[in-house]
Amino acid sequence: MGSQGLRWFLRIVSGMVLMFLYVPLVVVVLYALTKSPNATWPPQLLTFSWFTKAWHNPDLRPAIRNSIEVGLIATFIALVLGTLASFGMARAKFFGRDTISFALVLPIAFPGIVTALALSSMVDAMPGLNFGIPAIIVGHATFCVVVVFNNVVARLRRESGSILEASMDLGADGITTFRHVTFPTIRTALIAGGLLAFGLSFDEIVVTLYLSGSTTTLPLWIYNNLTRPVNLPEVYAVATVVLLISIIPVYIAIRLAGEGALRPSSQARQGAGAA
Repeated sequence: MGSQGLRWFLRIVSGMVLMFLYVPLVVVVLYALTKSPNATWPPQLLTFSWFTKAWHNPDLRPAIRNSIEVGLIATFIALVLGTLASFGMARAKFFGRDTISFALVLPIAFPGIVTALALSSMVDAMPGLNFGIPAIIVGHATFCVVVVFNNVVARLRRESGSILEASMDLGADGITTFRHVTFPTIRTALIAGGLLAFGLSFDEIVVTLYLSGSTTTLPLWIYNNLTRPVNLPEVYAVATVVLLISIIPVYIAIRLAGEGALRPSSQARQGAGAA
């Protein structure tokens, strides 16, 4: 196979993979716009009435509010813990550092059901922690930390140590060096990690199911209504809105991660001069 044939082969394979990934999502959008209350094919387009009906559903708004609250708090915890851990792993040299780094990223590789069972057992064993919003926040933060840690530690490891030494030689203390040198370098990684962590928390269902108690989040609302044919068009409408909204933070995170990876050294040099 020549180079031209190989390129066409790769294009066809890439197109098939994209179709495999996105055709089901397109079907969900079409069902959200169908006039029929049943998921029939081909869909009878076009109506937006299911979006209006879903918005006026009395159980939907509290579920959205709970998901946003959990996502924001879990993301904040992940930013704090993940950033501190990344500084420890990137800047310090000690015995067992690689083992600890592996342990930090391992939770996201565990099957969701195993993590959910472990966290549920922890909530049962801790008298001060109850099922509901607090338990969900703790559960989501455990795997959101991994996303922030991966982004920040990768950026710190690309940072030149000579820039920090130059800042110190110019008379800057640790706080000034962090403000003018380190933080501009990791800023985009923090934003990207935070956006990805929030998105991961917002649509998590397995861990949430075991920790929610009587609390309902948006993924749980969708899951509970999938078995009710009368509410199925509303579920498709809500899923379509979530799909469209989810594209925005993922796109921003990817752009920030890419731009930050290309410009960390220039940011650090400018900061060292300012310090």
